[in-house]
Amino acid sequence: MMDPGTRMLELLSLLQNGRIRSGSELAARLDTSPRTLRRDLDRLRTLGYPVSSTRGPDGGYQLVAGRAMPPLLFSDDEAVALVVGLRIAALTQMNGATDAADGALRKLERVVPTRLRSRIRALTAATEARSRSARTLDLRTLQTLATATYTHQDVWFEYTTSTGGGPSERRVQPYRQVVLGHRWYLLGWDRDRADWRTYRIDRIGAITTAGTTFIPRALPTDDAVSFVQDRARLPITGRCAVVHFAAPIAVVSERLTAEAGALEAIDDTSCRYVSGVDSWEWLSVRLAAVGVPYIVEAPAELIEYTRELAARITRAASGASAHQPGSTGGGLLPSLECGLPQSSTPWDREDAR
Repeated sequence: MMDPGTRMLELLSLLQNGRIRSGSELAARLDTSPRTLRRDLDRLRTLGYPVSSTRGPDGGYQLVAGRAMPPLLFSDDEAVALVVGLRIAALTQMNGATDAADGALRKLERVVPTRLRSRIRALTAATEARSRSARTLDLRTLQTLATATYTHQDVWFEYTTSTGGGPSERRVQPYRQVVLGHRWYLLGWDRDRADWRTYRIDRIGAITTAGTTFIPRALPTDDAVSFVQDRARLPITGRCAVVHFAAPIAVVSERLTAEAGALEAIDDTSCRYVSGVDSWEWLSVRLAAVGVPYIVEAPAELIEYTRELAARITRAASGASAHQPGSTGGGLLPSLECGLPQSSTPWDREDAR
């Protein structure tokens, strides 16, 4: 028979999976009598664990939600996953979440058994995480949107697009929050535009729950993540980059992450990349790093940034002064041509980026 302390921990472990367990099952698993089992259950309740009991053939005992968070038991793998997950969360740029993650992390790391510390140290030492978002997310915004999504409530918020200018007011029925790479997006039905839209959550300003509810409509596709990803790749801005690579798609795809764009084969020796990233300067550097000949077809901003990059690299390689007039890109990059191909589809939406 187990000693009382071990028996209590084992009982708590059996109850924490959320299942209803009969008294006979619990007594058998703990190798104890029904009377002792009932006494142990009363001790758990005294310690703050909300254990409910139901009668009847399907009755039994179950750990339910209470007014406060009681102490929890975790397996070794669960404890390691919690610590590593919290460490990554603490490194992200999210107002309200970083301090909470830090606090929970410190509490867990103090009580983690010695046998697990080497595993945790190895994982955290070998892993780096950094939010690349230029804007900080607000945890309260995420929570407000999540609650409104779950309860089907209309929301109003201020939204700033990538095209600049002041924020505009949006009236939206929220449906999903989607994480793609380093950014959070909201998929919603825009009431004023009568269409599906995706919104960068870090661009959402003051948000209000309207106090009205909506009847959910069918999502535009079965896979909300793919829908948001397509909108993020081809944003509603009319300012997409179109780049022609003189290399097979198999070669380019190994060197260019298409997370922020779509890569498609033209023929066996060339492919096209379409992207709508926020920073044309960043994209010009990324394209040059692919290391194969290419032509920037659009937009004018990316063409100009690419020319400036070529000039800077040429000056750096020749040792010329950064202020020396007349320095040009020479033949470093292929000639750059402006204008979308005749077969290209225009983009007329503005929200995702």
